[in-house]
Amino acid sequence: MIKLIIGGMIGAMVFATVAKADEQNTVTPKQFVETVVAVPGKIGNHLQQEWVEIKAFQAASWVDAKAQNKANWEKLKGLFNTTKTTN
Repeated sequence: MIKLIIGGMIGAMVFATVAKADEQNTVTPKQFVETVVAVPGKIGNHLQQEWVEIKAFQAASWVDAKAQNKANWEKLKGLFNTTKTTN
């Protein structure tokens, strides 16, 4: 099933690449093969870049969540603090 999905994606990309070419430009069989061969590398690079971006976003989100959690705990503890401090 995954091979079918990947094959469909490759076919769609190749079709889109060929379809957007001007009528004056023709695609040679060599260019077609080079395009098809380059697709897995492009997909791999894209997925690696996405993974790096996701990890960076999650790291930043965890830092924000920890700060917010600390502030929430302090506020909650403050509600139950019955001793008054005078300055």
